Amino acid sequence: MMQRKPLALAMMALFAAPLTLTYATPAMAQSAAPNVDSTAPVTATTAAATPASPAAALPQTEVSGASIREEYQRDVSTVGAKVPTAIRDIPQSVTVIDKAVMQAQGATTFADALRNSPAITLGGAEGGQIGNNINLRGFNARTDIYLDGFRDRGQYYRDTFDLDAIEVLEGPSSMLFGRGSTGGVINQVSKQANLKPLNEVSGTIGTNDRYRGSFDFSRPLSDTAAFRINGFAQDIHTTRDVMYNQDWGVAPTLKLGIGTPTQITLSALIQHNRDMADYGTVGFSGNPLPISKNQFYGLTTDRTVQDVMSFTAKIEHKVDDSLKITNQTNYSRYVIDAIETSAHAVGIANGKGGFTTLPTGPTAGLPSYSLDQLFVQLQSHDRQITDTALFNQTDIVKTFDTGPLKHTLIAGAEFGRDTYENQTYLRTGAGQSSGFLGWIPASSTAYYANLPNVTTSTGNFAQGSAETVAFYANDTIELNKHWKVVGGLRWDRYKAQLSNSISAPGYSTQTVNYTSVRTGLIYQPSEAQSYYFSYGTSFNPSLEALTVTNNTQALAPETNESFEVGSKWNLFDDNLSINTALFQVTKRNARTQTGTTGEYTNAGKVRIRGAELSATGHLTSNWQVMGGYMFLNSQVLQANDGTQGNVLANTPRHSLTLWSTYTLGHWEVGGGMNYMSMRYAANTNLIRVGGYTRWDATVAYHQPKYDIRFNLLNVFNKTYWDGLIQSDGGRATPGIGRTALLTGTYRF
Repeated sequence: MMQRKPLALAMMALFAAPLTLTYATPAMAQSAAPNVDSTAPVTATTAAATPASPAAALPQTEVSGASIREEYQRDVSTVGAKVPTAIRDIPQSVTVIDKAVMQAQGATTFADALRNSPAITLGGAEGGQIGNNINLRGFNARTDIYLDGFRDRGQYYRDTFDLDAIEVLEGPSSMLFGRGSTGGVINQVSKQANLKPLNEVSGTIGTNDRYRGSFDFSRPLSDTAAFRINGFAQDIHTTRDVMYNQDWGVAPTLKLGIGTPTQITLSALIQHNRDMADYGTVGFSGNPLPISKNQFYGLTTDRTVQDVMSFTAKIEHKVDDSLKITNQTNYSRYVIDAIETSAHAVGIANGKGGFTTLPTGPTAGLPSYSLDQLFVQLQSHDRQITDTALFNQTDIVKTFDTGPLKHTLIAGAEFGRDTYENQTYLRTGAGQSSGFLGWIPASSTAYYANLPNVTTSTGNFAQGSAETVAFYANDTIELNKHWKVVGGLRWDRYKAQLSNSISAPGYSTQTVNYTSVRTGLIYQPSEAQSYYFSYGTSFNPSLEALTVTNNTQALAPETNESFEVGSKWNLFDDNLSINTALFQVTKRNARTQTGTTGEYTNAGKVRIRGAELSATGHLTSNWQVMGGYMFLNSQVLQANDGTQGNVLANTPRHSLTLWSTYTLGHWEVGGGMNYMSMRYAANTNLIRVGGYTRWDATVAYHQPKYDIRFNLLNVFNKTYWDGLIQSDGGRATPGIGRTALLTGTYRF
């Protein structure tokens, strides 16, 4: 349940103090430039779609020049139309999480940064999935994460060291991105080289043995060329027992032809992680096992080693003021070597040296057990995975007039190939079923390196590949000063094949041809207001992730459609953006199991209706906020597996996120909260997870040459369930306890 008392007190603290200070200080003055890469050419679309900004501007703070960029608000996004486009011209909800917000929050992981979007819920480690496990508007976004417009399909834990922003586009968007995107897409925007020199190093120490260092160097090589390189290394432990991350990465970027008609960008991401997966705990009798926030159910020898390499070459040529052609190629390779152990079931000793599993769901007459009386069964999830992707995209942007109508036409093509290999291994204890190690006391904190008499055997070897061919076109038509129409089509051919050495199916292939639609109507009565209606579709082939549940391989793709109405307001002389939206996403042809026979059909149907309100920007010249509220009403409308009428997993009815900072001279203070109401861990609704509110705080001191920042995460040391996973009847991972971070940044 929401803690109303601390919530009310903290809200008063966050808002009352700045208000008092505001009324005691002079009014707002001039504003900073928009947060757009100064070296990026203004595209035809941007020029056509983005009206000239009024002269409203915020005051430069006393800490200027090379100081950190402080603006949370962005007016332009690259995720809503394949090219930089004014957010007010995108007829969908868009949240841009700027680097400034991540820095203020001490958010160095992709998952922590995404907490700023109320549309996001987090998952944990899962048997079939490693790395970031994200839900967007209630739907899994496993294959809907992008890096600079290319699908970043690797299963790894992403960092923010090389990111300038994270863009969240909500709603089905296959017209822009192809298969997937049921709930939307998440695009990582990397830091780009520019002509402004930059030398910045940063170091963080924290409680629980947290150490992290990073650098960001950018150098002009000539009047038209620049090189930039970012890097980081960290050794991170948390309040979760045993768990640690030891990671490093570099991301170089070379940009040639800056300011000329032809620009070439070469970039790379190389990252190595040695982490531990957090499977949390399973539940019984309707609730997660009531463990402390520190309890860990893996082995001390568990590890997930991930090596990521991603290389991108991009050529942009501006033929004239009305025509621009872009061609880019990306190759990515992800190698994972995982030895992972999770709690699989809760049970009691049966008095015969065995283990009796307790029911997952609420069960009448079930005796009450203390944690000391319970045991957890451990399961292995060992595997070696290699993913590769090679894609090429060509986009042509043309602006032209037909009579009084002004067009911005984007046409393009995409060709690509994905491959996937997964060799599994099984650790099995004496007398246990294959893949199960045995059981341990549920309350034990005597962590083990291994259980006795465990042997390892080779499991299934899965191979898969897929070829993508797509052509698309989207036209934004300006009917007059106030009205715009957006319409687009994309045709995809997705051909996939996979094989298994042991598991079924032994071999399967599927070819899907699908045409996605996107349309929208935008009404802009003034520069400060934009109202829209949009409709979009997307599709999910059975072999989308190059893995498949047997007997679903021949089914037609799941199809999704979204209706959305919303508004986008720019208040306080464009310094504060307010967005609202009402939406409905319906998934048809949803795969559903028929009874217990192992057969599946496309008879399922699920629906999510919701409302969203968000705000980003300045309330006063020194007071910034970023926050949002999401209401979700999800339901399984049709299913043959007994879940019909249930609420979808990991879809809280209410989500609220808020972050606010106030700058006074060289000092900056702030804080924020994340609230999430009750959720179910799986569509079966057998495991119910209570809501929570987590509070964070920060104070920083800025100078032109350096910054010192202190962050306190989970201020009240709240015990809460963070990520939820559907497997094993529904599992939950505890959130971290109170954590302090001290970060120093030096520029030279």
